[in-house]
Amino acid sequence: MKLYPIEAGNFKLDGGAMFGVVPKTIWNRTNPADESNLIDMAARCLLIEDGDKLTLIDTGMGDKQSDKFYGYYNLWGDESIDNSLKKYGFHRDDITDVFLTHLHFDHCGGCIQWNKQRTGYEPAFKYARFWSNKDHWLWATEPNAREKASFLKENIIPINQSGRLHFIEKDPSQQFTNVPNLGFGVFFADGHTEKQMIPKLEYKGKTIAFMADLLPTAGHIPLPYVMGYDTRPLITLSEKELFLNTAADEGFYLFLEHDAHNQIITVKHTEKGVRLDQTFTFNELFE
Repeated sequence: MKLYPIEAGNFKLDGGAMFGVVPKTIWNRTNPADESNLIDMAARCLLIEDGDKLTLIDTGMGDKQSDKFYGYYNLWGDESIDNSLKKYGFHRDDITDVFLTHLHFDHCGGCIQWNKQRTGYEPAFKYARFWSNKDHWLWATEPNAREKASFLKENIIPINQSGRLHFIEKDPSQQFTNVPNLGFGVFFADGHTEKQMIPKLEYKGKTIAFMADLLPTAGHIPLPYVMGYDTRPLITLSEKELFLNTAADEGFYLFLEHDAHNQIITVKHTEKGVRLDQTFTFNELFE
């Protein structure tokens, strides 16, 4: 097995929305805002090469939306999925599986692209299977008013129409549901959205957890630091507590999807609770 960090692009979001009830005077220390109160964000995916299987975890926003849409998110930098795959000698047509932590547009938008005639949509990964779960799929295709703007039909419906959508079933007896088809375990979290999936895998003697929106950035480690976007913030708080305590106890390496400046971190127990321990680039850890 070999892992590759795939940078799908950078954007900005309102810092207040990203930290909920936490005052700016506090969160601005770890996630400094610009003059418009926006903080740097990444869309960092993870590519898993395992034999003849090439699995991509999440896909970023994609590039099919309007300029007006992207204008809300202040895109910056030159990163893209195609450039990042090319850096490691891959093409999107090589991808065999796309695992989606959840179906918010910044995690699944890159799954679907315009067709050549720009008359409709098609999978951006020609030969890949797409992985979600039934509860989250229903949640996304029949969205509540709060999340409706994050679940875009053009990102979701064509996945099902491709005939290559597969569902993972939660094992309620296990903290991490084993997914033998993909070779890793999954932690199901309901605070941010219904049945978000957090992958955990073993690599070169280390346990890697892909944190998605359970822990967007290193600045979100303290338990009350919960995004305003979360539908059930008190559940997020308890899920974070469980996961971060496990991560500190067992020495997990946390792969951060949305932290533009920290790729991987570890956490430790302190008198104030679980806090940041070390930060790493992917290359520092594995090359």
